[in-house]
Amino acid sequence: MLNSAEGNLFIGGRWIQAHGADWITAINPATEEAWGRVRAGDEKDIDTAVAAAREAFDHGPWPTMTHSERAAIIRNAAKYLRDNTDEIAQTITRNMGSPIAQSIGVQVPRAYQIWEYFADLAEDFPWSSRRSTYDEVNAASEIIVEHEPIGVVAAIVPWNGPLIVAAMKLAPALMAGCTAVLKPSEEAAMPFEALAEGFMRAGLPDGVLNIVPADRTVSEYLVTHPGVDKVSLTGSTTAGRRVATICADAMRRCTLELGGKGAAVLLDDVDLSSALEGLTAPMAFINGQACNAPTRILVPRSRYAEIVDGFADAFRSLPYGDPMDPATFVGPVASRRAFDRVSGYLDIGAAEGARAVSGGSVDAERTVGYFIPPTLFADVENSMRIAQEEIFGPVYCAIPYDDDAQAVTVANDTPYGLESSIWTSDPERGVRIARKIRAGTVGVNSHNMDMAAPFGGMKMSGVGRECGPEGISDYTELKAIMPPIGAGAS
Repeated sequence: MLNSAEGNLFIGGRWIQAHGADWITAINPATEEAWGRVRAGDEKDIDTAVAAAREAFDHGPWPTMTHSERAAIIRNAAKYLRDNTDEIAQTITRNMGSPIAQSIGVQVPRAYQIWEYFADLAEDFPWSSRRSTYDEVNAASEIIVEHEPIGVVAAIVPWNGPLIVAAMKLAPALMAGCTAVLKPSEEAAMPFEALAEGFMRAGLPDGVLNIVPADRTVSEYLVTHPGVDKVSLTGSTTAGRRVATICADAMRRCTLELGGKGAAVLLDDVDLSSALEGLTAPMAFINGQACNAPTRILVPRSRYAEIVDGFADAFRSLPYGDPMDPATFVGPVASRRAFDRVSGYLDIGAAEGARAVSGGSVDAERTVGYFIPPTLFADVENSMRIAQEEIFGPVYCAIPYDDDAQAVTVANDTPYGLESSIWTSDPERGVRIARKIRAGTVGVNSHNMDMAAPFGGMKMSGVGRECGPEGISDYTELKAIMPPIGAGAS
């Protein structure tokens, strides 16, 4: 727990007493029991955290350290996460319901791998480059283009992949030389003691990373804070709109990774067994609560019954129940609020005329916990709310189409554009169709993220990119230096 007994926050390189009097209580979504709490920061705590980050950026050693020096500290912090995987994983599972096998196998490892990836990538990133001048009347002999750290970053992360998403923001930001204030979600604040502890042990200079759990009102105060140079949010499209508006008024940089309604387009030549093997895990990962999950299955009408039956059987066979059981693949949704929202969409789907071929109702046998069985709706039209709105739970739609052109039209007929995939026995055909899909990531016979690939969305799925070299670029400002002829600039 995040030093909950003392009510401390991690600011300025140490645990300090929170100014606010409120607490964030951790509720186990499988048992509905309160099992821990952390102090909620208030606006004065945000002021303190931003001041610490500002001081560390403006006067501290971090921005002027070499990339190798920064990378060494980051690798040591990542090692702490690696060495404490099991304990951190149990905290994540108890906090937001991620099945323990996924917490141990993905939630913690992917987080420390992202830190390690950016530590390695920074060694080869083109921090400074040179190009020839174009204008003959220019007195410069060449142009030097440099990436400079953008400054103080406000990183606001969700509850579904707390340490993963934090790493996607903080690893490139810190490697670029930025400092940061991290605002965890109220529904997954407990795992962040480990992140703070890892960086304390690694020797991170004071104020480079500050962690303040807080509610939504305090989050908005952080976004508006004049000491912040950039905001990076992963959250709902509604939250993204608000952050974008605030940042536009202040001409503040922002990266927004928002909602999704991904399509898995199964072509008429698809090998169904391979598609089931490749899609079931990303569909049901963290109980269907992933923004890039393939929640719309586009199925050729000629094979509709066969494919729908295949997915229904696959969902019914997924180990479902106690998230602390290593065999479980689908556990509870993260909170009462999530349970009410997702169960409401089950009613909406039925009212719209969709047919539940697996799940379709809350689990009446489980009177405790926020359990919703994996639900597949068939006979879905893409205009239905269950096909257009992000549900963020284990609810999926099987939508028929007639030919490749219609499949592309349906796949693109969504306000979102985060991640989709094409499934086919002809990979070249799959790539041709992938180029027509309006999404930031399109897999061919896969539906997964890769740390080396830029991740982000088109349309209402956001602004900017995370991961890959582009992830570092989003935390830098470009500066052109034009030395005079004969200056011999180094």
